[in-house]
Amino acid sequence: MKSVKDYIISIPDFPSKGIIFRDVTSVLESPEGYALAIDELNKLLDGVDYDLIAGTESRGFIFGAPLAYMNKKGFIPVRKKGKLPRETVEMSYDLEYGSATIEIHKDAIKPGDKVVLVDDLIATGGTIQAAAKLVEELGGEVVKMIFLIELTDLGGRKLLEGYDVASVVQYEGE
Repeated sequence: MKSVKDYIISIPDFPSKGIIFRDVTSVLESPEGYALAIDELNKLLDGVDYDLIAGTESRGFIFGAPLAYMNKKGFIPVRKKGKLPRETVEMSYDLEYGSATIEIHKDAIKPGDKVVLVDDLIATGGTIQAAAKLVEELGGEVVKMIFLIELTDLGGRKLLEGYDVASVVQYEGE
C-alpha cells in the first residue's frame, strides 16, 4: 500500500542550487494521492475538540476545506493582505527572504472558538505562528496545527513550542 510520501516528488536544486523542493502538486494531481493525504490529515484530528478549521493561503485551503467539509466544521481562510472584502485583523511576520502580512476577517472567530490550523508544509513556522496569533487576538484558541509535510531541520516545530503540532510526512536534512 502506498503512503503519502510515495506521491511527493522531490526536485533537487529548485529554486536554487542545494535546495530540495518537495512538490505537493504531485499529491494533488493523483486522485489516490489526494484522497490519501486528506485521510491522513483527518487522522491527525482524531480526539481533537474543535469548532473551526483555518487554512493559510493557498495550499492550506486545498487541504483545510475538505477537512472542514468532512467534519462538518466551518472553514476560515487566512489570506495575504488585501484579499479579503470585510473588516480584517492582520499580522506581519518575517520570511527567509523578507516579510509578509496575512489577515483574516475580524468576525470569523468568536471568543472561545477552538481552531485547528492547516497548511501543506511547515518549514520555519513563521506563517502558521502569525496565523495562530491572529486567532488568539480574536479570542480563539488554537487547539492543533496540522501539516502534510514537515521539514524538520528548519526548526518550525521549535518556533511553535506550546502548540500541538502534527505532520503526516517528515523530511530531515535532505
